[in-house]
Amino acid sequence: GSSLLTGPEGLMAKERENLKRLKCLRRYRQRYGVEALLHRQLKERRMLATDGAAQQAHTTRSSQRCLAFVDDIRCSNQSLPMTRHCLMHICQDTNQTLFKPCQGSEEVPCNKPVPVSLSEDPCCPLHLRLPPQMYVPEQVLAVPEELETAPTDLYLSAAELQPTESLPLEFSD
Repeated sequence: GSSLLTGPEGLMAKERENLKRLKCLRRYRQRYGVEALLHRQLKERRMLATDGAAQQAHTTRSSQRCLAFVDDIRCSNQSLPMTRHCLMHICQDTNQTLFKPCQGSEEVPCNKPVPVSLSEDPCCPLHLRLPPQMYVPEQVLAVPEELETAPTDLYLSAAELQPTESLPLEFSD
């Protein structure tokens, strides 16, 4: 193919130009030189990451201990993933926005970390305020004794329900 481009007898000028363009299009997405070297290194790093090297790095990071101190003694709990504090001390991290301390009640203060939800003031299950009861059971009305002892003469017998005059069974339009 390259000899066709150099020889004047092989192709006409227009055909040579078309052949050059075709060769350029064939290697359009191929990398050369420094770009090819960096791309190969990136692919190797990605392969190592998917083989487990990145998983080991993540587990060593997540197995670190909490950085909080309680009575001058460091907390021995594991830190939450991607943080430096455990669940009990996560509110000491000023940059986190996922947890807030429970406000508790007036009698019993509580600083237990609670995940932020749609409510304005999240509470732990111990201090959760339930909404008012929406269902109110109906009160049973007392039945007067007069209605309970109704006379039986108010009811008609089957013979008394018979019509006195016969009605025609034909219907007209």
